[in-house]
Amino acid sequence: MKEIRCIVLDDEKEARDRLVILLSKNECIKIISIEDNPETAIESIVSKMPDIVFIDVEMPRMTGFDVVREVRNKNVNPDFIFVTGYNQYAIKAIKKDAFDYLLKPVDIDELNQTLQRYISKIHTRIMDKKPINQNMKCHFSEREIEIIKLIAQHKTSKDIADELYISKNTVDTHRRNILEKANLHKTSELIMFAFENGIAGQ
Repeated sequence: MKEIRCIVLDDEKEARDRLVILLSKNECIKIISIEDNPETAIESIVSKMPDIVFIDVEMPRMTGFDVVREVRNKNVNPDFIFVTGYNQYAIKAIKKDAFDYLLKPVDIDELNQTLQRYISKIHTRIMDKKPINQNMKCHFSEREIEIIKLIAQHKTSKDIADELYISKNTVDTHRRNILEKANLHKTSELIMFAFENGIAGQ
């Protein structure tokens, strides 16, 4: 199983530190950023494109729901797991298509159950979408194969644009076309797809 790349966003230090400690106990998890400010967290999420964002609801200046909206408006779509001390936000979180909703203080068993459901969901999603034609390379242009390999290395559109000497808009267009051809919706799915079909790691 490939590492699950996570960002933690919570303005409360004690709650944030506790969640980081619990996540660190899971060998499948790689925490790529720890944030206490919603504005800078948006930049981090967009640039680093995590698989999951663990996000508080009530924060200064912006709510967790505001952060989700801003990130999705930038065409970045990680899974969000809300972590909050207020149970009344559960319905709103569900309506925001949150993957899950955890109450503070986070219980390690509940957290592990959530992560196991996430792993099962991703695995099922990829297997369901896995093409009958095992040689998927024939479905993509040489440029698209290049971009898939770089995406699998967790490089951003700007990184890829700089490396290939093309514009970021061109990379984003290729990215959309690749997702459509592979019948996928998220970068995390595309990365797993690349490894499943032998495109990555070459």
